[in-house]
Amino acid sequence: MIKIYHNPRCGKSRSCLAFLEQSEQDYEIVKYLEQPPTEPEIVSLLQKLNKKPLELVRQKEKIWVEQFKNKSMNDDEIIKAMVSNPILIERPILIKKDKAIIGRELDKVIAFI
Repeated sequence: MIKIYHNPRCGKSRSCLAFLEQSEQDYEIVKYLEQPPTEPEIVSLLQKLNKKPLELVRQKEKIWVEQFKNKSMNDDEIIKAMVSNPILIERPILIKKDKAIIGRELDKVIAFI
């Protein structure tokens, strides 16, 4: 079972989901803007992605630029910013067992599943 953190308004996320639909893989869609991940869920995602919190942030997002960009923030503060503003989370994210990827490039998605 593959879990996809999906934003229907994002073209990369829609492309990734379309590929999953054609792949005949079992998958679950998490519309993370409607059901934002908790702090523990983001920590788990980061572990599966093998990334630091800042690497999961969409740093060109308006909220980030206006509210957080020039602040000195530790990892916990960055995670709290993503919990409060899930639009900041990179997408799509695919999770399979204990591994995850940011599925912005279809060739990486193909290799992952």
